[in-house]
Amino acid sequence: MRALELSLLILLWVVDLARSQTTEVPSVQTAELPMYRPILLGKGPSSLINRIDTQELMKKGQKDALLMFICSVKKNGEVEWSGVYRGTPDSDLLRQELQKRLSQGSDPRFIPAVYNHRPVDAIYYATLTFAVVDGRPRLRIFSNQEAEEIKQGHDFIGPQPFFGPESKFRGFHYPSQEDAPVPLDGVVELELKIDATGNLQEMKVHSEKPPFSGFADAALADFSKAKFIPAFRDGKPVACDVTLQVNYPGQGF
Repeated sequence: MRALELSLLILLWVVDLARSQTTEVPSVQTAELPMYRPILLGKGPSSLINRIDTQELMKKGQKDALLMFICSVKKNGEVEWSGVYRGTPDSDLLRQELQKRLSQGSDPRFIPAVYNHRPVDAIYYATLTFAVVDGRPRLRIFSNQEAEEIKQGHDFIGPQPFFGPESKFRGFHYPSQEDAPVPLDGVVELELKIDATGNLQEMKVHSEKPPFSGFADAALADFSKAKFIPAFRDGKPVACDVTLQVNYPGQGF
């Protein structure tokens, strides 16, 4: 676990929970959809952030913790699949709670992504933090996985690859048996440059684990023709340079 991610927790506790990236869910029947809208957390009891039982976590002894997660969100706001990774030490209780709430049976609702004025299926990257402050649990979900953005508490939503006629992104494909004859868990970090309209400008591999097992090539192929919901800063689409982790579990998500 990166030392920087651990240090984030110290600063996160003083950030007001009300600043979480949540908003009311507009009706697609009554609201004109924008050109771009990233996947967002909604408000109300069905929102992921409100489904996580912080009181129960505190009773069980969960301490300060940070997790990163990914999920595929369908155009109706439902989660199709999810994965959780990069947990700080002693984050097992938080991981179990998050995995339960992200499961298909729990049906957490998001505000779906929009591209070219239409809802689309897309991939959501996020970071979850938990702390106990003055005897009370404090939970925060950031819609990005950039350490410096989280540390500074910026209103930044990372780019989100989406599915649809305007994008040739088709999801994540495990390497062929020739490249990985024995099922392994693969992790690739990609450095991406994406413009303010969601076009991929540059891409390179930052790291691959385990090396020379076909995972880097798989990640490059999966993202090579993808389009993105652009990153948003302070509510407006912006160009960005980000590092995204691509996971290839040997047993699938």
